[in-house]
Amino acid sequence: MVSVLYLYRRAAEACGALRSPLMLFVRLYWGFQFAQTGWGKLHHIARIAEFFASLGIPFPGFNAHFVAGIELVGGVLWMLGLFSRPVSLLLAGNMLVAYWTADREALLAFFSDPGKFYAADPYTFLFAAVLILVFGAGAFALDTLVARCLGIFFDQYFATRQVAANPND
Repeated sequence: MVSVLYLYRRAAEACGALRSPLMLFVRLYWGFQFAQTGWGKLHHIARIAEFFASLGIPFPGFNAHFVAGIELVGGVLWMLGLFSRPVSLLLAGNMLVAYWTADREALLAFFSDPGKFYAADPYTFLFAAVLILVFGAGAFALDTLVARCLGIFFDQYFATRQVAANPND
């Protein structure tokens, strides 16, 4: 029994070590996909605005630029691993709106016909956004580097303030 628990623990550690490389792959692949779709929307903005108008989206011209910008800039930020969670929240919201406006039938079939939900275009984009939102960017990201630098800065800042506040200690 001990050897089974030991093997399980070792396997869990090995799988845990793959988290950051997996998140790097997800960020790079889906960041590129988002950036590419945002770039495409920016270069065909009139068609996108017309499509948004046909879906009944208010302010279609503004929203076409807004969505294209979120996808392009968000995709690039994902590839860099910068502001990953806030970007993921915006992109997930973007994909939920895409489901609601363009694939409402698939969205409403979430429980009754999951295959229809999975087959819709926004699904994999939404899945990637939720994955990064929940698990973060991973160790191979600028977010991690910034957090480490800020952590060192704040540790030093508060340590010197504490010494200055208590000079007799």
